[in-house]
Amino acid sequence: MLEYLRIRNLALIEDMELEFASGINVLTGETGAGKSFILKALGFLLGDKLGADMVRPGAERAQVEALFALEDGDLVLRRELVAESGRSRLYINDALSSQESLRELRSRLVSHTSQHAQQKLLQPAFQARLFEDAFPEPALLEERDRLVAQLRALAEERDALRARQEGLAERRDLLEMQQQEIDKVAPQEGEEERLEAQRAQARDAEARREDGERALLLLHGEDGPGLLDLLAEFERLAQRMGREGDDRSEAAAEAAAALRQELSHLSGELRRQPAVDTDVDLDKVEERLFLLAQLKRRLKRTLPEILSLREEIVENLSFLDVCSLDLSRLKKEEALLVEELGTLVARIVPLRREAAGKLAKDLEEQLRGLGFSEGTRVIPEFTPHELWPGINDERGRLLWAPNPGQPAQPLDRIASGGELSRFLLALAGLRTDQEDATYIFDEVDAGVGGMTLNKLADRLVALAGSHQMLLITHWPQLAARAQRHFQISKVVRDAATYTLCAPLDAEGRRQELARMAGGGTQGEAVAHSLLE
Repeated sequence: MLEYLRIRNLALIEDMELEFASGINVLTGETGAGKSFILKALGFLLGDKLGADMVRPGAERAQVEALFALEDGDLVLRRELVAESGRSRLYINDALSSQESLRELRSRLVSHTSQHAQQKLLQPAFQARLFEDAFPEPALLEERDRLVAQLRALAEERDALRARQEGLAERRDLLEMQQQEIDKVAPQEGEEERLEAQRAQARDAEARREDGERALLLLHGEDGPGLLDLLAEFERLAQRMGREGDDRSEAAAEAAAALRQELSHLSGELRRQPAVDTDVDLDKVEERLFLLAQLKRRLKRTLPEILSLREEIVENLSFLDVCSLDLSRLKKEEALLVEELGTLVARIVPLRREAAGKLAKDLEEQLRGLGFSEGTRVIPEFTPHELWPGINDERGRLLWAPNPGQPAQPLDRIASGGELSRFLLALAGLRTDQEDATYIFDEVDAGVGGMTLNKLADRLVALAGSHQMLLITHWPQLAARAQRHFQISKVVRDAATYTLCAPLDAEGRRQELARMAGGGTQGEAVAHSLLE
């Protein structure tokens, strides 16, 4: 149940605190005082949107917070609306949370019955949901939904296969031609880099061989004397000049002899060098690189991209070969699922009709207790609803005959606002899936009066025995049944308007009931009678 609600700086509310009791909590006040806005603030806390203009002028932010007492512990919610940006922040037990985390909680916390809920009641989808909620074996519905989801997934897979098959079939000739071109050359991963390295190695070896041969020719000569012959001749001349008394020539002869010996040693080393053998046929390497280059130009791709293309082509052609088998497999799976779904729907339809009949009878009983005639009838009507080609489930809606002798018609054609309010109250009395939820009735008494109003009050009191209730009403007959009474008023102070909320004591409650009854002596008499 909702124990505490605080609203600050929201529209006309500066700072308002409400502590609720179990049973009926009633909000009363003049039209326009702001009763429904308190419920709007509660809706904002539970996920509804409000614009930045809802922040009270002069305030940086608006804030709504509440304490809910649940079976598994207390829950504190707080939501803030920032005036500057219009963004909001939600806190659950003082931890910043997302709106998604609140969606599952909302139906457990409140059940809102208002004019908006009346419009929802008129929607065929909502009425169909009522019959689904009343279904006695929900596991069958879950299985039905699972089978439909599987069929849809199969259909998506089948459509994707067919779309791909059609696209590839148009390109098959191109793919096969590209595959032939690639297979003719048969490139290997890393082959281009390996061949370029071999070519560079062979060219380096050939260059070294040519340099060695050239060096030997310079040392020994080819058609004439080489460097060693010239040094030997120079050495003899220098020795002769040294014998004739030229000391410098003798030193030159020694230097020439040393150089000649060094060069002779170098010549020996060059001759002993093994022949260059790289095991690489440079011509074949160049021919292979040329073929690879031609393939790259034709396909306008790098070699790694060509290798990837070949894998893609092989995979696509293989897909085309086996696609028919996959489609055949999916067809068989679909046939089995369709058969299973058909069998399941055949079980669901009579069970739903039986449960809908019981729901209709229970609604009739509730409506009679709310002032409708003993002859009022609620009739479930079912129309075929295609779950899958060839498989029809049923979708139900409510037909209503409020008076004897009238043909049953859809609610949206014949129900008035007051009748819809009582219809919602009748449904609320049948719901058992929201035991913790606080019921909120926003002018559920609209269009109701006379003796019917007393029956409506009795039903609200009975419902309040198991559910906490927030009730907005203009009727003293309903307000007098509340366990806690709040008066909502609007005041102007210093040229500013404020919405106020005051919990009423016994005397304040008597005065408010008298006002609601019209005031004066008559109002006082009504208030006294109701309180007695």
